[in-house]
Parts: sequence; C-alpha cells; structure tokens
Amino acid sequence: MAQLRADFGEHVGMMSIGPAGEKRLVAASIQFGDQQGRPSRAAGRGGLGALMGSKGLKALVVDERGSAPHLPMADPEKFKAAARQWAKILVNHPVSGQALPTYGTAVLINIVNDAGALPTQNFRRGQFAAAADLSGEKMVELIKQRGGKTKKGCHPGCVIQCSQIYHDATGKYLTSGFEYESIWALGAHTTIRDLDCIAQLDRLCDDLGLDTIETGVALGVMMEGGLIPWGDGPAALDMVKKVASDDPWGLILGNGSAYVGQALGVARVPVVKRQGLPAYDPRAEKGIGLTYATSPMGGDHTAGYTVATNILGCGGKTDPLKKEGQIELSRNLQIATAVLDCTGICLFTAFAVLDNPEALPCIVDMINARYGLDLRADDIVALGQQVLQDERGFNRDAGFTPAHDRLPEFFKEKLAPHNVTWDFTDAEIDQVLKDI
Repeated sequence: MAQLRADFGEHVGMMSIGPAGEKRLVAASIQFGDQQGRPSRAAGRGGLGALMGSKGLKALVVDERGSAPHLPMADPEKFKAAARQWAKILVNHPVSGQALPTYGTAVLINIVNDAGALPTQNFRRGQFAAAADLSGEKMVELIKQRGGKTKKGCHPGCVIQCSQIYHDATGKYLTSGFEYESIWALGAHTTIRDLDCIAQLDRLCDDLGLDTIETGVALGVMMEGGLIPWGDGPAALDMVKKVASDDPWGLILGNGSAYVGQALGVARVPVVKRQGLPAYDPRAEKGIGLTYATSPMGGDHTAGYTVATNILGCGGKTDPLKKEGQIELSRNLQIATAVLDCTGICLFTAFAVLDNPEALPCIVDMINARYGLDLRADDIVALGQQVLQDERGFNRDAGFTPAHDRLPEFFKEKLAPHNVTWDFTDAEIDQVLKDI
C-alpha cells in the first residue's frame, strides 16, 4: 500500500490483497488502507482475498477527484436531522459512547473472561489466567506510555471511534485496529500472553493479507497437533511468515484451521462449515453458539451477536449459561444484523439500537430521506428475513444441509469454570431459522 500511495497520491482510497490472496489461500483477506495508507482494516472472513487473487486482481485504488462533492439526497434536510439524532443516540450509549471509544473492542477481554466464556487453549477453558495482560485496559496503558493513539475512527465520519494506533516499546508504529477478536485468537486461544508479540502477529496478518481470526485459530490447531509449543509467540511469528514463502506449512496455515486439522490429523478443530470459531465459547454463551451453527457463513459471531444481550445486558438480559430464550434471541438478532449489513451501518451501533426505541425509526428515516422511499419498521424486518432466505438458498444450492449447522462434538465436554456443556439438540438448533 505504501507503493500505491506513492504512485497515486495521499488522497486516494485503497484496498489490496497480499501474498495470501495472490496464492488463493482460503484464509486470505482484503486489506483496506486507513487515512495514513496503512493496511489496518480487513474484509477478513470467508477468503475474499482468494477471490480477488483468482481474478488476477491485486488492488483497487479510488480517486475521488472530479467526483460530485456529495451523494445526492432525496431529502437533504430530513437526512441531516435524522443523522444528528442518530449520532446523539450513539454518543449517549455507555457501550458505543464510552466503553468502545475508551478501550476499543478489547474492552471485552476482561468482561468475557469474567463471564467464563473466553476460549482458552483451543476451547479447553473459559478463562485465561493472563487475560489482564491482553485487555483493553492494558492496551490503552501501553499506548499512552508509548505515544500512540487510544481513540481513532476507521473513517473520517466515524462517531464511535473504537480504533487506535499501537506503538512498540521503542515508540514506533506497530499496528492499528487492534481488535478483541484478533487479540483473543492470537492470544488466549494459543495461550500467547505477550501483547507486543500479539501486535506483531496482527501487523503481519495485515501485511500478508490474512484473516486474524482464522490465522489465530489455525495456529491453535497447530499447537494442538504439536507442531508449535503452546504459548510460543516467536514460533507462531515464524510460522505466519512462512505464508509468504513456498514452505508447505505456510500454505497449509494460509488455508485455515480446518485444513490444518486435516494435515495434522487433529480431531479438536473449532470450526463450523470449515470456518474457525470466534472469541466466545458456545457452552458459556449459548446464544452465540446457535449463531455459529446456523448463520449461513458458519462460525460467524457478527451474524447474530447475542453477547450484547447475554453478557452486556443490552436490550434486556438473558442467562448465557442457560438455553431459555436463546433460540429467539439468535434468530431476531440475525434478522436485525442482516438489515444493518444492507445499510452499511456499523455493527457496533447495535448496542444502542437494542436499548433505544428511537434508534430503529431513526435508521428508517435516514434510508427514506436518502432514497426518497416510504419504508416502515415492518419493511425493514422483512428485508432482513429476505436476506437470510437468499443466503440460505445459496447454501442449499451449494450442497449444504441442516447437518452442517452443527458444532464440533468436543463442545459436549464440560467447560470450566462453570462446568457447562453444549446441550442443544439438533431439533432445537434447526428451529433457529426454520421459518425464515
């Protein structure tokens, strides 16, 4: 991206693949340049970098010079009024307005660890003894000591500003967009407890064009198979660097956790539909387990983020350790998330949407003012349902069946500290999206 910026100027926007995408590896991401031209944000899940690579496409550069100064609005004044109200809703919420801008998404490390749902050592335990060393609080402490930036938007108009700039011990830029999921996957999951090492792994994934969740889960499976010692950060760094070489293990790692499991003959592989599971253990956060199992992408926490209600108490409160209410919660949040994804609105606004009855009407007002429509809240719900119908229809045509909507068998083991298991039946799992 530095070369693209030198060739086209600092005013352009950029998206690019790295060596992983060029090799068409299934864990390959598409990296987006931040305002400084660094590859800090990613379309990470699902191997989109491999799709670009298969087309022989290295990068896209967008130059806004000569374009219209603003998008045409059907009703500019109505849109501005709704947007101002929307910004206030976000700023006034304790999650989107306080926790995320202060500590980033890494604020969840201590919270989820305390809930006993932080997957540790390839989902063997729900708590990591060194969680405090990887937490958002620790990250912010180091950023302040080293002259980084604790609060930063992923784009100029960002209201929440949950990103940051993380420097190394010498005060030199190391990485940004240092997210909870990345810190977990490269940290607690592998039992690596050095935040600087995890930041180096995060930066390396950005440079090589790798999904940090899939890469971290795959590293854990390598440790499970004895290829790398548990908690060995330098060995993990060396392994990820192999993705840019012709080393066979680099190619295996770059093809994701399910592929690594097959190569090593490992049975304990945390995947659904061959995608590595994210940073919440489904035994201690049962709603997210249903989302993992039934979301069309598989292994996807963002598709129906039940953590918001189960652990953070947004939009009510359900017990994450119990089955009651989880089917409805996962279903409803998958519908709502499909709507948010259609609008391009950030997923992290969902906390405020769940708690503020004015939020959904405000979204509807913005859509109507932008396009000159007359949508109602019921239309928005129908849109989310239609998206899920289309996605599930695609999966059926691709050969997926309800048998693919299942978690690995090892989740029937008891998880410390709560000694809970994954106890949903197949019939119960199939109820989540049955009528959609």
